[in-house]
This record gives sequence, structure tokens and C-alpha cells, in this order.
Amino acid sequence: MFSSLDPLDVESGERAPVVIVPGIYESWKFLEPLIRSVHALGHPVHVVSALDLNVRPVPEAAAVVTAYLGQTDLRNVILLAHSKGGLIGKHVMVDPESADRVAAMIAVATPFGGSAYARFMLAPSLRIFSPRNRTIRDLAAQDAVNPRIVSIYGRFDPHIPARSELKGAKNVELDTGGHFRILAHAQVLAEFELLTP
Repeated sequence: MFSSLDPLDVESGERAPVVIVPGIYESWKFLEPLIRSVHALGHPVHVVSALDLNVRPVPEAAAVVTAYLGQTDLRNVILLAHSKGGLIGKHVMVDPESADRVAAMIAVATPFGGSAYARFMLAPSLRIFSPRNRTIRDLAAQDAVNPRIVSIYGRFDPHIPARSELKGAKNVELDTGGHFRILAHAQVLAEFELLTP
């Protein structure tokens, strides 16, 4: 929230570009430790400031990311996403306008199958995570991109009781719990490095 990082400082690098897609109510600053680590590996890292706190519906937020990819003409992109960001990222991966720009995605604690708790939420921005939500169901049906996704999640997630396993993806269950703290788990960066030899 009080990051001193200037996004322009991490847009340099010779390796595959990385685009950050945070979760709901998060700005890119929430992922600053990962941003710094990925940049240190030689990747230019891009944040999509227009997502703001990421409260738009998934298709609208995905359109913002797609527009950014077009404006910057980024290709061979790796999406690094947290929670709702993984749904947005998958939407970008299946969108004909941006599909050929994205090589892969690391999704941490993403509710690919929705969350049973969503129906108890008052805010519409949280109820969209219902397993019955049309976007959740539509994305689940589009599984051709799943082999290019690495889904990382803990053995227990207080926000996603069914966890984040995605059929056809590389699923990495960490021997820990939590929805946010797993972002700091060393295996997240290790999986990223395996994806980018």
C-alpha cells in the first residue's frame, strides 16, 4: 500500500515479459515482493495500473489487461496472478484478441471453481465467485489453455474451501495454508523459474 517502487524501474530486462494481475481489492503493490524477485531474474515486469483495486467484473478487468497488452505490444507474456487475478488471466488467455500474446500463467490461490462462501457475501464484487456464476462456469468450460497454467495453492484456504485445483493444469499444492501468505512461499518463485528456463 505504501510501496516506494516506481513501476517504470522494473520494466527493463531481456527475458520474457511478466504482467502482474492482482486479486480483488488489491493493487499491484500487494505483489511487490514477487515483482522485485521476478525482475531480479531478468524479466521486465509490467503492472496494469488501470485495474486500480480490481473490483470490476472479470470480463471487464480482462479487457483492461488485453488493452494494455495491445498498447504495449507485449508478446510471449507470462501472467503472474493472485486470486481473482487468475480468473482474469485465464479470460485473457482465451480471448482471441490477446490469446497469442500470452505464453503461460502462474496463478496463486485462484478460485477456478468458485467459492462456496460467495453466496453469503453482500457485495456483488464478491458474489461473482459463486460456483454458479456464469463467468466461473464459462471459464471452466474453456480448458484448452489449462496446460499452460500453473495453479499454486495451500492445503487449506479460508476463502476457497474446495482449493484451486484446475484440471489439465500443473497443480502445485503447498504444505501450508492461507490465501495471502502463500504469496511469500519460496515455491511460488521456484515454479516461476521452472516455467522460464
